[in-house]
Amino acid sequence: MGNLMTSLPLVAKMATDDYVGFTFFVGCMAMMAASAFFFLSMNNFDRKWKTSILVSGLITFIAAVHYWYMRDYWATIGESPTFFRYVDWVLTVPLMCVEFYLILKVAGAKRSLMWRLIFLSVVMLVTGYFGEAVYRDQAWFWGLISGIAYFIIVYEIWFGSAKKLAVEAGGAVLSAHKTLCWFVLVGWAIYPIGYMAGTPGWYEGIFTGLNMDVIYNIGDAINKIGFGLVVYNLAVIATSKVEA
Repeated sequence: MGNLMTSLPLVAKMATDDYVGFTFFVGCMAMMAASAFFFLSMNNFDRKWKTSILVSGLITFIAAVHYWYMRDYWATIGESPTFFRYVDWVLTVPLMCVEFYLILKVAGAKRSLMWRLIFLSVVMLVTGYFGEAVYRDQAWFWGLISGIAYFIIVYEIWFGSAKKLAVEAGGAVLSAHKTLCWFVLVGWAIYPIGYMAGTPGWYEGIFTGLNMDVIYNIGDAINKIGFGLVVYNLAVIATSKVEA
């Protein structure tokens, strides 16, 4: 019995004030639960909406896997898991852009819109990684480039071709598009706060006391799960209208 106990892996004790570890754990569980919900509900919809629900499930599933690793990394090393986080983002954020294309296909959205949003999201993330992990002394510069890519995405979905397609579709599609736009404008704006809280620059004094990882973890839960729920609600509304 003694040998068995000594061979079992030790579980790191979480301090009561370890808000980073707590949000990693809660984020992991929330993403897993959301993935199960989206995957199990897919068969309730026809093929047109099934793909959108599948993508929502993939976004939260990929995040859940990475949060599992990031939680353990934090518990073991005690450092921000920057590499794992950006690997997660470079997979999930483009998929969130794909959601715009999928819901706007009913209005004739072309793949060029999808690839344009994906490209901008990758630029946003790669430059953000450079500033946070590679060229920290120039974090403000790389953050500026990342921010420009972000605002181009915001313009495209709020005022550009994506908005025009949503208006043409009208109804539940327009409503869902508008809600997703608010997630990008407000929800995604959480990440620059985390970036500035964790990197050196002229803004350091403004965000003193804020923890980068806690901000990022809250942002991920709000945006990734929220995106999926908006798409799910649209699929429910569209399906109920067809059945009626």
